[in-house]
Amino acid sequence: MKAIVYERTGDASVLQLVDRPVPEPGAGEVLVRVAVSGVNPTDWKSRQQWPLPAGWQTPGQDGAGVVEAVGDGVDQHLVGERVWLWEAAWQRPWGTAAEYTVVPVRQAVRLGDASFDLGACLGIPFLTAHRCLTAGEYLPDALHAGALSDHTVLVQGGAGAVGNAAIQLARWADACVVATVSSAEKAQLAAAAGADFVVNYRKQDVVEEVRKIVPDGVHVVVEVSAARNAGAVVQLLRPGGAVCVYADDGGAEVALPVRPLMVLNARWQFVLVYTEPKAAKAQAVADVAAAVAQGGIRVGEEAGLPLHHYSLAATAAAHQAVENAAVGKVLISATDDR
Repeated sequence: MKAIVYERTGDASVLQLVDRPVPEPGAGEVLVRVAVSGVNPTDWKSRQQWPLPAGWQTPGQDGAGVVEAVGDGVDQHLVGERVWLWEAAWQRPWGTAAEYTVVPVRQAVRLGDASFDLGACLGIPFLTAHRCLTAGEYLPDALHAGALSDHTVLVQGGAGAVGNAAIQLARWADACVVATVSSAEKAQLAAAAGADFVVNYRKQDVVEEVRKIVPDGVHVVVEVSAARNAGAVVQLLRPGGAVCVYADDGGAEVALPVRPLMVLNARWQFVLVYTEPKAAKAQAVADVAAAVAQGGIRVGEEAGLPLHHYSLAATAAAHQAVENAAVGKVLISATDDR
């Protein structure tokens, strides 16, 4: 089979297209013929700095494809099932940037009739967004239709992959969604994703505009740039509100005003999908799968998430596109089945 492998950390040039034997699924695992692999910022960041316990690594946490074989203890009826994959390469050498990969069976989730492109977009962005929408004092533990009714969600960076996921999941759960963006083009994407209101932070005062929309403040802020936005966010929370931080864009350290946040009984929740509590992760997987089954998740320009396709041989260019902050979702076609 063809697979992308790197044997040392570094820039995108360390990625090599090689021939490898098709892996055998072990006990509790499934072998998946990958149709599409999703590329996330953690793919290039880990390629630059994470250790290689196996001496090599195939990148790609997310993907979608068809179960080809199962290991001991796994239901044979899964063979032939269309699935989406999450965290394939987390502490494992077999990622999704290959024609085949192996994952624990719980990390291969039924996709139904949804497209492989959609399946490859789920994983990291949607599980991260789910955690951001459920980790506050007055937020539900699970998402479903009506779970966020009477809630207002502020999504910072609404045109990003996680921002798009947060908008879509929040709307599916019946929240009022306000998104911030940096351009008119990105405003169109956030609106297409389902945001009720969009604020261009380069041209508008975010605090003033959001307070016009929701005078009592927002229930949760899905935050991509905590260091840059901390001062404004404090002015936008309602009592008991939460700020869920999933990235350090704009700075790695945050200064917070203690007394105003104490008065609000506010929560600052830091989110890394790989290490979130197991129960929360399992709930996220179940809820995202339900949203897909109910048609609550879309991809493509019309859903505010433009798709950029690359061949397996062009994986280095795909990584570079994500590192260069491509707007939308970068996908790798691992086979001709897309």
